[in-house]
Amino acid sequence: MHPVLRIFGIIVVFVVSAIAWVTLAGITKSRTNTQTYEMEGQITELWGTPQVQRAPTMIFRWATEEPFVRTETQDGKAVEVRGVNRIDHELLRMPASTDINTKLNLDPRRKGLVWYALYDVEMSGAWTYRHDHPESGVLDVSFAFPDQQGIYDDFTFVINGVDRARELVPENGAVTARVPVKAGDVVSVGAGYKSRGLDEWRYSPTSSVSNLESFHVSVVTDFADIDFPAQTMSPSTKTQEGDGWRLDWDFSQVVTGYGVGMVMPQRVQPGELATELSFSAPISLFFFFLVIFMLSMMRGIEIHPINYALIAGAFFAFHLLFAYSADHLPVEQAFGLSSVVSVALVVSYLRLVVSSRFAFIEAAIAQLIYLVGFSLAHFFDGFTGLTVTVLSIATLFLLMQLTGRVRWTEALARSNEPAPRPTPPAAP
Repeated sequence: MHPVLRIFGIIVVFVVSAIAWVTLAGITKSRTNTQTYEMEGQITELWGTPQVQRAPTMIFRWATEEPFVRTETQDGKAVEVRGVNRIDHELLRMPASTDINTKLNLDPRRKGLVWYALYDVEMSGAWTYRHDHPESGVLDVSFAFPDQQGIYDDFTFVINGVDRARELVPENGAVTARVPVKAGDVVSVGAGYKSRGLDEWRYSPTSSVSNLESFHVSVVTDFADIDFPAQTMSPSTKTQEGDGWRLDWDFSQVVTGYGVGMVMPQRVQPGELATELSFSAPISLFFFFLVIFMLSMMRGIEIHPINYALIAGAFFAFHLLFAYSADHLPVEQAFGLSSVVSVALVVSYLRLVVSSRFAFIEAAIAQLIYLVGFSLAHFFDGFTGLTVTVLSIATLFLLMQLTGRVRWTEALARSNEPAPRPTPPAAP
């Protein structure tokens, strides 16, 4: 077969294979999105939503009296009327101190092609209010739950040492207690519960930039891979405890609008990984075809485009098997199974097409590097582009060294010569 026709045939095989991979990637992405949409409601019903615990709202209310004098007409005569108007006031106050202790236990669950970062949270908070206003009045303390539809076990709401959780009825996702206060009073507020959440947990001390005094938050995790949500403060100290960390935020006085929080570690998402592998598969096939083509030209081995098509099918089998086994097996097992199947298909086939040595050494090593190794890089976030760059440079260097002394005119001429016909066996 003429080299030009062979190259054209290989290009056609590559283009058709790329279209098949793009189609598979689209199907896998659609399956993932469908499962995510269908399971979202069930997951939130079972485990709740990302929790944002807000500081108790403290509103001081008091009334003043203002005398008035006005003239009214009674029985046709002007009469002077004296009285007192009651004026109600309210003032939003910040806690004088904050002490939060939270434990986060990761409990990831997988549904089909999607992992969900679920967690159990145990929160205990203590706040104080110092009444430095000259007027006496009442303090309304409202504690809002992170999720109005959530589950809160062992809930306590302590005001000045008295637990009032059982006597208060939640309204609009919050409980409110009223405390009379006068100048110099200090009111202690405590709240705690056990609950469940998804993806991240936050504590929001204020809705805008405010002055926080005697501020302390402690978060203990049972996982080592910690990260913080956007628009949150970094911890003051970080101490490793067991398999997790103890994180402390300590400020004697700080002006900020940020809170604190924790993002739950995310596992490798099978659906997203399968989609990314399918989209990037043509790159690995291109490198493999390039190496195999160069080696065949150097050694005078004729590999027909149909042979390349079947090899591409074996590469495609890796991604097809992974896409439909990753929602039934752990992602590592699905990857290992797909790798073994694909390599076995290519090696066993090239053993018949070329030779056992070529199949088990050159082809097997190339496939392990360009298919398995390249796909494995997707497990490490941020290294896929670097892997492609390194493989490109390494492949270019290898081919330059191997083909530097090759006379391509002679090599192409040899590959265009018809293969010798086998000698028929002698008649008996």
